Amino acid sequence: MRIISGKKMLVVSAHAADYVWRAGGTIAKYIKNGADVHLVILSFGVRGESNDLWKQPGATAESVKAVRKAETEAAAEILGLKNIEFWDLQDYPIQINDELDERMVRKIRQVRPDIILTHDRMGEDVLNPDHNLVGQWVFRCSVMANSAGVITEGLAHTRQMRLFGFEPHQTELSRFVPGSFVDITDTYEQKVAAMNCFKAQSHLIQYYTDRASMRGNHARRISGNQSYRYAECFSNFFPFVGEELY
Repeated sequence: MRIISGKKMLVVSAHAADYVWRAGGTIAKYIKNGADVHLVILSFGVRGESNDLWKQPGATAESVKAVRKAETEAAAEILGLKNIEFWDLQDYPIQINDELDERMVRKIRQVRPDIILTHDRMGEDVLNPDHNLVGQWVFRCSVMANSAGVITEGLAHTRQMRLFGFEPHQTELSRFVPGSFVDITDTYEQKVAAMNCFKAQSHLIQYYTDRASMRGNHARRISGNQSYRYAECFSNFFPFVGEELY
């Protein structure tokens, strides 16, 4: 296994639960093995990802937001996440502007990540355009963060980091292409416990439980390692570069 200890990871999640469904096991694994993981949650998903909460009598935007915030804080604690920022943007749609560009570039330069995990930029999430927008935007901000001519007061430009895209819901419909598989067998139970925090989207829990098992099957077949029971997969924004084929 490649060295995880000491790595820095930045996770950018469009909505309050995306990072758990799509990368909770990987995040927990990195934290467990000594990585420094930072999470930015752009929105709470109040408008588009909280339908069950809006069915409650007297529901308001503020009451829905409070539940979503409590859910994601509980999930983050289970995964071991300590460094969390809530940007509290409106969702459906998330709107990006120059101010947010500068804020994300600053965040990347503050964390100086070896790895960025976010939404896939090449696929087409047919059910949620927020995800497509965020994947493309984070990639664009990473390019700006690496560019010496883009000035952020008090912070130097970064070097090229690795970027990986979440597997979207309804994978086949979204033209997602897996590039990397991560064994999450040791942290699978943490992921399941974190998913169970999200009562507002309880219909997704079984889907992502099944998905972890299926990707575990793929990981076993591709690697030959029969100890891999559960896995998550990601798109690769860039090809792998090294001194040998790996």
